[in-house]
Amino acid sequence: MSSVEATLRWSLIVAIAPIAWGSTYFVTREFLPPDAPLWGAVIRALPAGLLLLAVRRERPRGAWWWRSLVLGALNMGAFFALVYVAAQLLPTSIASTIMATSPIVMMVFAWLLVSERLRALSLTGAVIGLAGVVLMLVTGEASIDVWGVVASLGAMSMSSLGYILAKRWSGVDVLSLTSWQLIAGGAMLVPAAIVWEGGPPLLDAPAVVAFAYISIVATALAFVAWFSGLRHLDAGTVGLIGLLNPVTGVLLGVFIGGEVLAPQQLVGLALVFTGILLGQPLIGRALATRRPGRAAVGAGTLVRADQPMVPMRAGRPANLS
Repeated sequence: MSSVEATLRWSLIVAIAPIAWGSTYFVTREFLPPDAPLWGAVIRALPAGLLLLAVRRERPRGAWWWRSLVLGALNMGAFFALVYVAAQLLPTSIASTIMATSPIVMMVFAWLLVSERLRALSLTGAVIGLAGVVLMLVTGEASIDVWGVVASLGAMSMSSLGYILAKRWSGVDVLSLTSWQLIAGGAMLVPAAIVWEGGPPLLDAPAVVAFAYISIVATALAFVAWFSGLRHLDAGTVGLIGLLNPVTGVLLGVFIGGEVLAPQQLVGLALVFTGILLGQPLIGRALATRRPGRAAVGAGTLVRADQPMVPMRAGRPANLS
């Protein structure tokens, strides 16, 4: 398989995750109890983790005990709790817009922790994609709560860091990596769910089916696809594909919920897809083929279409790796 085919394949695999996550908005709103989000996160995470553990049958060893706890907190436990707080204090549009800054933050963490170089096209795509999310979701009528913003920023920053740490700590197979952190994160949420929500909610048949979908497809399968992609693609590419999350939520509202998109939202959708495409390595290679050589961009900076931005210091490029 050529590198182009491999890149395309892994990009399609990664896309499973945000599309599945985006579908949870509709499923949660239509079929799940609205007053038990913490128990909902527990029921989502723990069965998914146990299912993957049953498939792989591997327990953590050595440093992976504490690494699983760290990743479980960052990507699942504390993340779900902060998302719950943000959902209580902020409109969905504002919270989703803050989460849409994740690709940029992931790129910075990847640069710092795993020496991935910053690519100009990926950063440009992230900015364009963020602008598209704003146009899709923000109406200008939303009230902003400072603590809600703090919670949403915390959730976004923690998950972005957790994803890059999972990429750095890649010494185990993806199924084990995913199962351990899902179990750890779900277990961490149980005490919080008991304190704030009491006992587990009673579920009717549609809710059971909905939870099965969210746990198996939108959690177990989605996170396996996400962490698999992170091992084969750079963080900027994966992070930008993650913008399919709010896009899926909006499109499901149109095709299933009967909602009508305003012209502003259509422009937003186009910008998000443009941003995602700009972050794909194949686009960078195509642009580099069409426009070989270097072009000056601003004072003291040289970039190529397929290369990261490299600041110049005293006539020499700074080492960003």
